[in-house]
Amino acid sequence: MKDNIAETMQKRKHEPGRDMLLYGERCASRCYTVWQRVREGESMHSIIHLSEIQINSTAYRFEGRNYGDIVVSFFLVHTEPGNGPSLHTHPYEEVFIVQEGEVTFVVGTETLTVTGGNVVIAPPETPHKFTNSGTTPLRQLSIHPTKEIITTWLEE
Repeated sequence: MKDNIAETMQKRKHEPGRDMLLYGERCASRCYTVWQRVREGESMHSIIHLSEIQINSTAYRFEGRNYGDIVVSFFLVHTEPGNGPSLHTHPYEEVFIVQEGEVTFVVGTETLTVTGGNVVIAPPETPHKFTNSGTTPLRQLSIHPTKEIITTWLEE
């Protein structure tokens, strides 16, 4: 089906009212989200509102498998001081982009304290965790190079 849609998009110009539904799930607000539509004859960028991927008051989880098998996933974190996940591993590397705040990572046997503007990489199968060690909220993006986040928790 996706191949036919791509061919159609290349052959036709957009005409109002000719949007084609690509995926059938409805969002919580009872409207189709932008990523679920493809307009015939023109490309359309995907826009996903953060409220659609919010998992709690401080974190957002995007898994590519839920959006057309995109081969990347991520967590966007706005964590208060003293908070963070417990020790865990992934079968792939995890890349942390620290945007604002101060955070202490445990990656394997190393303890690292970094501030906004730094990138930290946890290798595959390496136990790691982080804690907001600052006095302000931590803003951080954690990238998982896979369409599904796979986590093995080592602590509670």
